[in-house]
Amino acid sequence: MYNAILVFHIIVAISMIGLILVQHGKGADAGASFGAGGSATVFGASGSANFLTRLTAVLTAIFFITSMTLAVFAKQQSLSSRTLDTSLATNTAPASPTPTTPTPAK
Repeated sequence: MYNAILVFHIIVAISMIGLILVQHGKGADAGASFGAGGSATVFGASGSANFLTRLTAVLTAIFFITSMTLAVFAKQQSLSSRTLDTSLATNTAPASPTPTTPTPAK
């Protein structure tokens, strides 16, 4: 599930980048108002701007939701990896040093 959401998140991010780069800036509207061919678009004079803006807003909302979902998955994964497994720990005392007896000198 995590990998599927991650792949979808990356696709949405790349789509957002492409969509934002396709849009015209605010300065381009001034040229379109003086007959720069803005009315010859598929969606009309202001229809493409509205469509692209709404699509950008939808992709942004999806990006935000997938970001939060991935954060929740990462938090759960980090919590599960931090649990202490005490079944592997053994309570053994360190070995006591063996007493050495001095050898008598001859």
